[in-house]
Amino acid sequence: MNVRPFHLAIPVDDLTQARHFYTNLLGCRAGRSSEHWVDFDFFGHQLTVHLDTQHEATATNAVDGKQVPVRHFGIILEWRRWQELADHLSGKVQWVIEPGIRFAGQKGEQATFFLLDPAGNALEFKSFRDDRMIFAPQ
Repeated sequence: MNVRPFHLAIPVDDLTQARHFYTNLLGCRAGRSSEHWVDFDFFGHQLTVHLDTQHEATATNAVDGKQVPVRHFGIILEWRRWQELADHLSGKVQWVIEPGIRFAGQKGEQATFFLLDPAGNALEFKSFRDDRMIFAPQ
């Protein structure tokens, strides 16, 4: 199967802060932009941030003992790349959920962490030691 990049558009309340966060902190390359939006290369996928000063996203659900933001997006990285990013971000961001292992010893075991971008959008970064577990049924 040839997997194509996804496109996701999210609201932000400050384009300058968003550009700094996604380029300088996460290492994403900025693409096309205007005074109202910016495209980023989000690990091979197209993420567009749109200026919106009236969004709100605070609901959570319990997942493996942690309160996970309902509205979130993320990326599944290779195990080594996930660890490098977690190490790089340590001390530079406030974790929503600190780096750790979810569902330890179970089907679907994964490394994960959550953080917020400057506009309050929740991002999840995860990794599986065995990629066959990404879509494994319970």
